[in-house]
Amino acid sequence: MKTWDPAPPPHQSHGLEVAWRLLRPHTLTASLIPVLIGTALARISGPFFYPLRFLAMLAASLLIQAATNMINEYYDFQRGLDSAESVGIGGAIVRHGVPAVTVLRLAIALLAGAVLLGVYLALVSSPWVFVVGIAAIGVGYLYSAGPRPISHGPFGELVAGVLMGGLLIILAFYIQTGQVTLTSLLLSVPTVFLVGAILMANNIRDRDNDRAHGRRTLAIMLGKRRAVTVLGAMMAAAYVWTLGLATLAMVPWWTVLVVGSLFSAAQAIRRFRRAEYPADMMPAMQATAATNTHFGLLLTIGLLLSHLFR
Repeated sequence: MKTWDPAPPPHQSHGLEVAWRLLRPHTLTASLIPVLIGTALARISGPFFYPLRFLAMLAASLLIQAATNMINEYYDFQRGLDSAESVGIGGAIVRHGVPAVTVLRLAIALLAGAVLLGVYLALVSSPWVFVVGIAAIGVGYLYSAGPRPISHGPFGELVAGVLMGGLLIILAFYIQTGQVTLTSLLLSVPTVFLVGAILMANNIRDRDNDRAHGRRTLAIMLGKRRAVTVLGAMMAAAYVWTLGLATLAMVPWWTVLVVGSLFSAAQAIRRFRRAEYPADMMPAMQATAATNTHFGLLLTIGLLLSHLFR
């Protein structure tokens, strides 16, 4: 018995639609949100806001994540992890006949664009921005590539959370202010948890297929029930940490607005507990990604409101 509907035939999808799916746009908020948070924190820390730096940082972050998604799709295809029936993938290669090498070349082109933006950001801030950015690109590549990809082991959530969550907030703050503060470090932690949660959700859904191909992700090692419990704990930690910072007056009280995203978090856990098959888990994954988006937007709004009503 099928657990999901097969993908539409290739001729039903136009080129632009295939390219859009290849970007996996529903995942891009994971790089958008940290840049917004870091920039908003910079704005309330003093007269710091350089629009061109903000736009360059935002574009570079989106390009790197889109490229990472494509590299992931390329190497998953090369290793036989993806098929036309796979759930949650872009599907440009296995469903729509896009040559794998074209996907890889497009990813390299996007990374080249990000590098050029990184040169600009380094010139207007510090050469260290370029060095850190190149290192992050390298780790992002090794997430899917190489003889021992990071995504195949139990540390994928940690690496993704630190790079896409914490580091982006700190860099976005630094290019505006020229400094790294204790507050910027502490306020990056909740997003580390929530971006890591997105990867955990993905790995919970894919655990059977991943196990069959020799992966040892954290979700496989824990099993579904305990993995969902850990997912819930990661989300809870983001809220507790933020509320703790507000209570200690280390961040403005307006940041408690993040509790408005609790519904998405509860919805994600409830749906994961009820779902059995990969396709049934897609709504739970969407709710997990929505939690990060809603949390980040509310945190950004809270920071900006604290600036308006100080």
